[in-house]
Amino acid sequence: MATTSALDTLIELATKETDEATKRLGRAVRTHDEAQQKLGILEQYRDDYAVRFQNGLTAGLTAMSYRNFQLFIEKIDSAITGQQDVVRSSQQRVAEARAAWQACERKRMSYGTLATRARQTEQLRESRRDQKQTDEHASRISFYKQR
Repeated sequence: MATTSALDTLIELATKETDEATKRLGRAVRTHDEAQQKLGILEQYRDDYAVRFQNGLTAGLTAMSYRNFQLFIEKIDSAITGQQDVVRSSQQRVAEARAAWQACERKRMSYGTLATRARQTEQLRESRRDQKQTDEHASRISFYKQR
């Protein structure tokens, strides 16, 4: 089994790696949230513009105004489609960052478990050694008392 100092070094390295993975996950989540917010703003803007378009239709529009409204809504729809792609991409990056963080955390926990087992094994050895010394001491005392 690896020495305690080697395990401590591995635990320290794994902890640093986990901390970095946590930061990357946090950045990915923030980026995803921002992309979601932008998508929401675009969708809200499109809805507002569609209402204005409907109001314009009821009030009467020129052919040029009607065409301009149509073209602008198409541009907004195109922007929404692009932002939906950004959201899906950021969602994928969040999933990848989460998986990387989980792998780092499992590794760190594994090293911690190994270190705990190594300490328990060493404590058991010390306990047995102490018991052996106590038994030998008691045996000697008993031997000398019988003489």
